[in-house]
Amino acid sequence: MIETTPAPGRRADEILTDARNLCEPVLREAIAWLPDPLRLMGGYHFGWSDVDGSPRSARSGKALRPALTLGTAVACGGTTAAAVHAAAAVELVHNFTLLHDDVMDGDQSRRGRPAVWKVWGIADAILLGDAMHALAVRLLVAALPAVAASAAVAELEMTVIEMCRGQHEDCGLGAARLADVGEYARMAMGKTGSLMGCACSLGAICAGADAATVSRMNTFGRELGMAFQFVDDLMGIWGDPAVTGKPADDLARRSMSLPVVAALGSGTIAASELAAMYYGPPPDISMDTERAAALVESAGGRHRALRDAQQRVDAAIAALIDPSTAEDLVALAHLVSYRDR
Repeated sequence: MIETTPAPGRRADEILTDARNLCEPVLREAIAWLPDPLRLMGGYHFGWSDVDGSPRSARSGKALRPALTLGTAVACGGTTAAAVHAAAAVELVHNFTLLHDDVMDGDQSRRGRPAVWKVWGIADAILLGDAMHALAVRLLVAALPAVAASAAVAELEMTVIEMCRGQHEDCGLGAARLADVGEYARMAMGKTGSLMGCACSLGAICAGADAATVSRMNTFGRELGMAFQFVDDLMGIWGDPAVTGKPADDLARRSMSLPVVAALGSGTIAASELAAMYYGPPPDISMDTERAAALVESAGGRHRALRDAQQRVDAAIAALIDPSTAEDLVALAHLVSYRDR
């Protein structure tokens, strides 16, 4: 989305595939611990089965966060074997937030299929998310030495609290007033940056890194998470649904993303027209999304999001003590900067 050089993406795809292959058996075992119907719902959510439980072959997500955990562990002198349960725990937490987000946002599909709440109802979708959160803690406690497990659980649970704060702020953005870019960035750090920071912190903890190293790896993940969110915001307006697997409907839903927030705060004529489209008609009146996208671009919103995303990628790489010893992390950072899904 930002860059077009294909080489880092090819390497990053291999890293993501390896992470997915390492974590999937752990995730499957964890979901198997659940009682039915939660077990059935979990397998469906991850794409391993159909609604009736029939097995199916499908990718269960990008696996970026587990890849960050594994890559950080190796960069800090550890092994992927020592960090695989932590990586799976991060993926469980990520998916618990997806389940809850779908309910709060009213999103009817996830990864090209009806969302869990559309199939089993809102209550069961919330319960499955809660169960995945509990499974994540169980994985950390069961797989790590006592001292490392204590630090890892504390890191994970503080992150969940921060994510809840970010989600709360996201739900309130644009409800009654214009948000500014700083406010939006704070929300994005809580909602997205914090979990990627946690993914990297857990990898460092699993490798036995000292506190200063854990902190630097957390910074790497947080900055990368911000870049990820900003690129996601761009795809929410200009992405190709055939590639992303989800509709580019942020404008139709009058969502507050970085391009929109930056455009609305630009003080331009385009900003005034965009504000009238966002805040003038009742929410049930459809928006001319093509015109709105043109206004966002004219007001500088697209340029701002592209610029800020690249700056965050650069800041992430700068946080690494020695990028030459963290090749997987650098490759993942470059993947975030030009991904199209």
